Amino acid sequence: MEKTLRALTGNEAAAEAMRQINPDVVAAYPITPQTEIVQLYSGFVADGIVDTETVAVESEHSSMSATIGASAAGARAMTATSSQGLALMWEMLYIASGLRLPIVMPMVNRTLSAPLNIHCDHSDSMGARDSGWIQIYAEDSQEVYDSLIQAPRIAEHPEILLPTMVCLDGFILSHAMMGVELYPDEEVRDFVGIYEPEYALLNKAQPITMGAIDMFDYYFEHKRAHAEAMRTCKPRIQAVFDEFAERFGTQYGLIEPYRLDDAEHVVVVLGSTAGTVRVVVDELRERGEAVGMLKLRVFRPFPAEELIDTLAHVRGIAVLDRAEGMAGLGGPVYGEIRSALYDLDPRPVVTGYVYGLGGRDIRVEDIEAVFDELKGDVKAGRKDQRCRYIGVRE
Repeated sequence: MEKTLRALTGNEAAAEAMRQINPDVVAAYPITPQTEIVQLYSGFVADGIVDTETVAVESEHSSMSATIGASAAGARAMTATSSQGLALMWEMLYIASGLRLPIVMPMVNRTLSAPLNIHCDHSDSMGARDSGWIQIYAEDSQEVYDSLIQAPRIAEHPEILLPTMVCLDGFILSHAMMGVELYPDEEVRDFVGIYEPEYALLNKAQPITMGAIDMFDYYFEHKRAHAEAMRTCKPRIQAVFDEFAERFGTQYGLIEPYRLDDAEHVVVVLGSTAGTVRVVVDELRERGEAVGMLKLRVFRPFPAEELIDTLAHVRGIAVLDRAEGMAGLGGPVYGEIRSALYDLDPRPVVTGYVYGLGGRDIRVEDIEAVFDELKGDVKAGRKDQRCRYIGVRE
């Protein structure tokens, strides 16, 4: 397969993946820093490069509503958003997942107001973590492109049927350029395949009802089935990653361990910060320190069993959260990892760090300091550490 290397931003990589997928319907509403995705895609439509029906709407609530309507009708439907846009979609996110509609959405991470801020943190997508959507976090623009190609196969799997968002860090990835290997259009379209929904409102041969009221007689059973689909879909997601590796040569996983086999102290992270942590791990390894990293690539469904298997031998874990949980117990990733590892015996020291809110930089020195503190916690046997902050003035 002949791959084409191009310098692309994360937004451009997302738009290229969407162009190759060529969905039936894209609802478009701009919001910084996602605007470029729908702007570029609208250009593809205007130039006749794709035959997608675009729907220009007046808000993100309408954008998700139009996407839900198109998907329910039987179309392969996509949209994109960020920050307040995702928050404005909130009501519809639950409807999309509750109706088991395989919508795919690039989600450019940006902080939520107030105060108003257009830069990156994960408060937007973390706020939607319990809405029943699969969440994939990308480390770089190549992973943005690859993840969006994988996303329709995951979402449309007949035993999954869950909407999927691919999260990329605002400005850090969305507007930063790097070399991205693009695959031939025909290879991507062959991998993604033709969407043939089993149920669709426009299928007159098989009339169905969607959106009917569901009281205490069956609502509980439907939500239980929804949760079961999320709980059991991990092997099917991994199967898509494996097939992608066979076709395009890059292997992805639900989690991605880095130099973990003999590591005693580990940083867990998701998104673009994984690149910085990887540099620090390599530097500390050269000094003889047994450190490692675990990148959490799929956050929903939460890969608890995989984390337990991978981290059972570790003495200390520092979890980096780019969102504040507002519970007085640290960030959301920290809380879930600490819970997942609670039954381990011996239980490792697990410390949470909140960093990078509103786009604040996290530096190599910051990660080194995290490893130093973690080693001190383990040596002192401190297991009551809840949350620290990196780079904040207090």
